[in-house]
Amino acid sequence: MIDPVVQPPSLPELTPEEMRRYSRHLLLPQVGLEGQRRLKAASVVIVGVGGLGSAIAMYLAAAGVGRIGLVDDDVVDESNLQRQVIHGQSTLGELKVISARQRMLDINPYITVDVYPTRLTSNNAMEILRPYDIIVDGTDNIPTRYLLNDAAVLLGKPYVYGSIYRFEGQVSVFYAKEGPCYRCLFPEPPPPHLVPTCGQGGVIGVLPGTIGTLQATEVIKLILGIGQPLIGRLLLYDALDMSFDIVRVRKNPKCPVCGERPTITTLQDYDAFCGLPSAEARAEEARWEIGPRELAQWLAEERPVRVIDIREPHELAISRIPAAENVPYNRLLASYESWDRETPIVLVCRTGNRSAQAARVLREAGFQHVWNLRGGINAWAREVDPSQPEY
Repeated sequence: MIDPVVQPPSLPELTPEEMRRYSRHLLLPQVGLEGQRRLKAASVVIVGVGGLGSAIAMYLAAAGVGRIGLVDDDVVDESNLQRQVIHGQSTLGELKVISARQRMLDINPYITVDVYPTRLTSNNAMEILRPYDIIVDGTDNIPTRYLLNDAAVLLGKPYVYGSIYRFEGQVSVFYAKEGPCYRCLFPEPPPPHLVPTCGQGGVIGVLPGTIGTLQATEVIKLILGIGQPLIGRLLLYDALDMSFDIVRVRKNPKCPVCGERPTITTLQDYDAFCGLPSAEARAEEARWEIGPRELAQWLAEERPVRVIDIREPHELAISRIPAAENVPYNRLLASYESWDRETPIVLVCRTGNRSAQAARVLREAGFQHVWNLRGGINAWAREVDPSQPEY
């Protein structure tokens, strides 16, 4: 048990309407009237209003957290609705922060919801995160996690971490004042091609709800100062086995941001730290993209080109280019050394992201004629073969 994170000079009173609304909290001796007032006084910022953010935002709103900030620059897409339950058919195309705020205020009109329709970066993170007591991770990319961690350490705030992939999830609380930070657990980022997002690897729809509600639980415990938060512990969840495991995490005295002699005292370029290409490199990569119609013309002209679909075999049952051979991404990485480096290659995936990474690997290995199908098989379905479904 730690002291409550929220220590305002005075706690706000509850209105009669709020007393009725939160009656089940008031009955709990661990919460009671003072605890509910503490929740009302608290402020929490959620970065990412997708799958994890949906559950986190709705449950913190329902619990009566007085001020909640939402950071996300994305809009609601139909493919989100399988798991991002804060959004709905009626908000397709809207900014996620606007869609989420509407739902949260419908759940609880007695809270304040701030929206930041922007991507969190090193340039704006401190300004956005500083006013809040607790920082919560609803993202799906490694650079933003290092950014959130470092900002949390520098601001002296707890960072409630969550991540998901396919059927598995993780939760922890990184709070440098009380224990280790994210960098203590992961000093170096993994290679970008080994960390697919939900949009690349898939995720069972209920998983973000499980992990997101666990994160919301940790936030409430931190606000109230009850129980044992996951500080110094990493919770691992496997939905297929329905198992929960705990791994102990120790503070690293040599950690560059929270250790005894920190070397990181300002926010960094986290894309570069995580090995992602710079804007200049991305512009160069765009020169090696080919559009669906152009590829269709190449195939019609019977040009000597190797079309390689790097998706998983089960994805080929959804859609495919008839001329493409299937070499899944992981197998490609293990087999390309034996390939002819002179034969032109066009790489295909669902939307062009995985194939862009694969093209980068091949070019770095000396392949001079590698193209990425812009927009992937979904763009092929839109522009060349409407009989193929998008997914």
